[in-house]
Amino acid sequence: MPTTIQTILLLICSNVFMTFAWYGHLKNLADKPWYLAAIFSWLIAFFEYALMVPANRIGHASLTVGQLKIMQEVITLMVFVPFAILYLKEPFKIDYVYAGLCMLGAVYFMFRS
Repeated sequence: MPTTIQTILLLICSNVFMTFAWYGHLKNLADKPWYLAAIFSWLIAFFEYALMVPANRIGHASLTVGQLKIMQEVITLMVFVPFAILYLKEPFKIDYVYAGLCMLGAVYFMFRS
């Protein structure tokens, strides 16, 4: 499998864990003390890092650090928007589309030759 595809798949999986670690407690642990949410989030974040580190190492074989970072940000938005809408029941905002369009501009500049 090409390194870029491996990187993208690992980053997607990593971002699912990251999104739950950072925002999942807002739904599930809202009535608990913040330190319990932090501990729970750290436990989830371990799996995020367990996927993120190899993703960056694999990806750096064919991508620059800037390209890896922009790829990460685009994937973060792609994971976060459905999470916010479907899991946290936030309303869809056209601003998500505008943010995505801005990210496409960033992708263009980072990946052009």
